[in-house]
Parts: sequence; structure tokens; C-alpha cells
Amino acid sequence: MTISARVAFGAIAAFSLAAVGAALVSQHGYDMQPCPWCVLQRLIFVAIAVVAAIGAVWTSRSGTLAAAAGIDLLASAGFGAAMWQHFVAASSTSCNFTLADKIISGLGLDGLLPEIFAPRASCAEAAVDLLGMPYEFWSAALFVTFLAAAAGMLVSAGRAGPSAR
Repeated sequence: MTISARVAFGAIAAFSLAAVGAALVSQHGYDMQPCPWCVLQRLIFVAIAVVAAIGAVWTSRSGTLAAAAGIDLLASAGFGAAMWQHFVAASSTSCNFTLADKIISGLGLDGLLPEIFAPRASCAEAAVDLLGMPYEFWSAALFVTFLAAAAGMLVSAGRAGPSAR
């Protein structure tokens, strides 16, 4: 049984937004304040949701290929951000002027939507566990899941040929 690209893209979009929702509940409900790398991952999840939504409505082969490739690129960046957060940034007392901080402030999202995109903790302060696993590993696992799903859609669309949907 195969899952249609539309359903797969819809699931990716839904899970991406759920990840951001979980981060916001953690922040506002449990006072787990985000660092710049946390916020960058939120932004990447939102971007994945947008690309997946586009893929769900642009149902041609080229639409599937474009959206799946976009998700693969974004999920790879998200995985990299999660790994950087865990292995490098978490041991730093300051995340100021890191790549994540520059991206978030450069886009102006911290000023536009501060409750979602404003970093409020250092990387060391944001190093917390959820059910015994570092929070960023949960994020990384979801990025890997999206990467695998989108790679599968790329392979399927590539095999289907130019006239397939």
C-alpha cells in the first residue's frame, strides 16, 4: 500500500506545526525558554510546513519533486542545527552572534513575533531533557523522519516518469 504524496505532505506539514506547538507549550506552559538554535529549528519546522503545504496542493510530478527536494534541504539544515545545538552550542554560555542568532535577528522575526521567535535563554540554559532524551534529539529525530519521507517521495516521483501524478 502506498501513501499518496498529498497525504504524506499533509502529514509532514501537520507534524511540523505540532513540533512548533509543542515547543511553544514547553516555553509558555513549562518555562523552558528557547536559545537561538531552538528558535532556528522552530523556523525550519515552519518552513517545512509551508513547503509541504505547497507540495500537497501542487500535485504534479514537478510539484512533488520540488516540494520533496525543498523538504530534504530544510530537514538536513534542521538536523544540522539540532546536532550543533547539542554538541557545540550547549556547552557555550552565550549564543549571541552565532549563525542561528544572526539568521533570526537578520530576518527580524524576533521583533515581529517575539513570543515564537525571540531567543530567551543561552544555549547552556536551554539544554533540557524531555522523557530522558535531550530536547534537540527529539527535534533531530523528526527532521530525519521528514528527510526519509521526502527522499522516498523523490524516488517514487522519479520512477513514475513525467506524466505521473
